[in-house]
Amino acid sequence: MNAPTTTTPQPPATVGERVELARYTVAAGERVLYGQRVGGVVRVTDRPATNGGGRSYLVERELEQEGPGAYAALQALIADYLDQARLLRQVPMACSLVRHYLHQLELAS
Repeated sequence: MNAPTTTTPQPPATVGERVELARYTVAAGERVLYGQRVGGVVRVTDRPATNGGGRSYLVERELEQEGPGAYAALQALIADYLDQARLLRQVPMACSLVRHYLHQLELAS
């Protein structure tokens, strides 16, 4: 006969304040990148600037949390994401780079 097992419930994850990191605009409208610490890790999301204005995307789930490179990693992520938005002219998380480059090749020929 097996001994009964018990599980200890996990405490709910602590959720920090949502902080605006950057804004950008694409054809679909203005977007906001937010950072928020959830359960001790930084999450970056891309959301419409207005409620009901479109889909939200999880950009990064476990960004480097501490140490000398943590802020630099966040800044690099934001800069790269905004560059991609300018290049693609749409929400980077919503498009396929392969599809974008194929479309550019079609336009060039």
